[in-house]
Amino acid sequence: MVTTVNNQTASGSSANAGLPSIASALGGDISDLFVKLLVAQIRNQNPLEPTDPAAFVGQLSQLSQVEALRLLADQGTASASAMASMQVISLGSQVGTDVTVQTSQVQLDKEPVQVDFTLSSPSTKTTLVLTGTGGKKFSIELGTRPIGTVSTAVDPAALGIPAGSYALSVETSTKETPATSVTGLLGNVQIGSNGAAMVQVAGVGQVPASSLVGFHGRPTTPIN
Repeated sequence: MVTTVNNQTASGSSANAGLPSIASALGGDISDLFVKLLVAQIRNQNPLEPTDPAAFVGQLSQLSQVEALRLLADQGTASASAMASMQVISLGSQVGTDVTVQTSQVQLDKEPVQVDFTLSSPSTKTTLVLTGTGGKKFSIELGTRPIGTVSTAVDPAALGIPAGSYALSVETSTKETPATSVTGLLGNVQIGSNGAAMVQVAGVGQVPASSLVGFHGRPTTPIN
């Protein structure tokens, strides 16, 4: 039912890759483990056919490479953690402001929700479609629209749309399917189980902070 509303090499790599896991399993440092293995190798080499000293130098070089890679990985992890913390602090200062989230979902209650999308071609027949969890669709006719951003306020009470969660989509005369976004109040910022920042936005719910595409400051009207 549709309701219409107008509006490196293989061997070297394998050896290097195995060192960290071996060291971890034995509970030791890579450098310490490597030196112990090297000393054991020298002590147990065939005295009639001693190992070429160049081979030991090559092993030491491999150790240096592994150590450098490990340090780079540790630095990268620390930098990522610091950046995540700075992002949360920065987003925390935006709580209580209006933000825009790129999303294909909207949560309707009683208040109107602003939905935006951008057309790259003019459309003589433009329709915003909301699809509920049961498959029921509500079509909001927006008429002829030029190239650019289209903004419309979805007012559940005025349009007779029940409260709930809806999928958003846009139908155009050119068959273009632009991405949709919703503007709402930023309620809180949290750290997800994977360490990523999550934000709670009115009209959307909880979404990754990476989906934020606009910041608009404090609302111009009082919040009840």
